[in-house]
Amino acid sequence: MVPALGPKVPLVDLGDGTALLTDQYELTMLQAALRSGTDGRRAVFEVFARSLPAGRRYGVVAGTGRLLDAIKAFRFGDSELEFLSENGVVDEPTVRWLEKYRFTGNVWGYPEGECYFPESPILMVEGTFGEAVLLETLALSILNHDCAIASAASRMAQAAQERPIIEMGSRRTHERAAVAAARAAYIAGFTTTSNLEAGRLYGVPTAGTSAHSFTLLHDSERHAFEAQLAALGESTTLLVDTYDVERAVRTAVELAGPNLGAVRIDSGDLGVVARRVREQLDSLGAHGTRIVVTGDLDEYGIAALGAAPVDGYGVGTSLVTGSGAPTASLVYKLVARADGPREDAPMRPVAKRSTGKPSRGGRKTAVRRIDGHGVAYAETVFTTEPTPGPHDRVLQVPLVRDGEVVGREALRDARERHARSVAELPATARRLSRGEPAVPTEFVNGGPRR
Repeated sequence: MVPALGPKVPLVDLGDGTALLTDQYELTMLQAALRSGTDGRRAVFEVFARSLPAGRRYGVVAGTGRLLDAIKAFRFGDSELEFLSENGVVDEPTVRWLEKYRFTGNVWGYPEGECYFPESPILMVEGTFGEAVLLETLALSILNHDCAIASAASRMAQAAQERPIIEMGSRRTHERAAVAAARAAYIAGFTTTSNLEAGRLYGVPTAGTSAHSFTLLHDSERHAFEAQLAALGESTTLLVDTYDVERAVRTAVELAGPNLGAVRIDSGDLGVVARRVREQLDSLGAHGTRIVVTGDLDEYGIAALGAAPVDGYGVGTSLVTGSGAPTASLVYKLVARADGPREDAPMRPVAKRSTGKPSRGGRKTAVRRIDGHGVAYAETVFTTEPTPGPHDRVLQVPLVRDGEVVGREALRDARERHARSVAELPATARRLSRGEPAVPTEFVNGGPRR
């Protein structure tokens, strides 16, 4: 007997809007502010991290480009408004206000790829309180994820010492997070990704050949290699550890010839196996065949393989989980607000006094202090007009002006910026051992922490 089917469940329309990618309290604060008449006060919110993950020497800004796209799509359409109204999330006056919502304020911040340190003001959002408070959850959701991934990826890229790394963590995280992770990793120095949607949306170079299942599908490893070479050519990468590595390498070179592109090792003591494979490849005349290693690698595993004859790495789980730090612990705090509703009302610094969670009031400008040798030695944060030295860099750039996105850039620009930013840090920044941030953060004219 065929069991009766349950009620048909409609497909969920994910759409392209971002307005409900938020916490309810953003909207209840808005409703209360509308009631009190304070929703129109000018306000400045700041995104920063009170500290870096334990032992990290620097963080990496990523996700800004995705955030700009998300702000542009932050609109309350009919379906969003119907949900809010029918479920009593907010009252009808607030629904009518949201119906016309458009962010018309300003955003500026550290550009993508830039390094940051504790209390670096990496994003500043200025607008009416009502406009700006609604962006809190969205900004933190995107930046906390992408900055965490980029920060881990940068450590891995530094450990690889210019050897290429492929990002291959899609199957270890949420399907949309996988795309964002691939983008962030590319900014921070990864060479390619296995994720095709990241290639389509953002132009991240993609790569990939075959898995163990392809070898197991065929009657023999030889037949599998023959099929792959026939389809992809001798420049392909053959996976050689399904059965016996030594026999697989011999078969691979026999079939492809000495111009075989690469072999991949996914198990065992990677350093030991790589040395044996290198010796075997050389003995067979395949001097140019590269060795790629994968298998639960992180920055420490990559660094341990520094002396091994490895030509490239593939990293999955550790990358998409931030290598132990899956969030950048960024916060979004009100640091200044107007004394009244008029646009010309003077701005007043405001700050939390909470034990363990204080903040510093005031609109801020950050400057990276650079010495005469091109090495960064301080992150100076001003609450007045900054006074940069001859080699210093003002870090924040305009991202949104009067509601219009002005800071969109090509991903390769962020990637190149990151390479420059890391290069100017002290040598201690590239150590994987636990230690203090590579560059201290100092405040000028900020007064005592409140």
